[in-house]
Amino acid sequence: MQDAPTIKTNVLRLLEGAKIPFQWHEFDVSDGKLDAMTCAERIGVAPEQVFKTLVTTGAVARTYFVFVIPATGELDLKKAAKACGQKSVEMLPQKELLPLTGYIHGGCSPIGQKKLFPTYIDETAQLFDTICVSGGHTGLNVELAPDTLLDFVHAQYFDLVK
Repeated sequence: MQDAPTIKTNVLRLLEGAKIPFQWHEFDVSDGKLDAMTCAERIGVAPEQVFKTLVTTGAVARTYFVFVIPATGELDLKKAAKACGQKSVEMLPQKELLPLTGYIHGGCSPIGQKKLFPTYIDETAQLFDTICVSGGHTGLNVELAPDTLLDFVHAQYFDLVK
């Protein structure tokens, strides 16, 4: 059994409250490296198994969508727009992330956002028994089954990367 994490986040509280099996991984971010590839290296997980959470705005004002893609991938905005039935989507400006989701850059999780936005997980997640996503704080990731994450955040699988 793991020791308690240094920081208890809403992500951890929500997963524990729902009795969802997961593991957490803490890692050092004092050097400012917050990217998913560095995370994968520091927690000892294949980069394809670590997923980053990206928030976009749709063509219609005040529509937001969450995309969860592998650390090794780049979000294809055309595929993302198709997934959510929009004419187009664009990345949410970083300064809007915290007020909208409750999370800062580098700590944004698909779990426990201020509002449950339509969420799409790249279909490659299904290749793994578990995937890692942000635990709601920089330097903290949670590892859980992709189908469990999909169900918990009411997401859909979709081909999302270039």
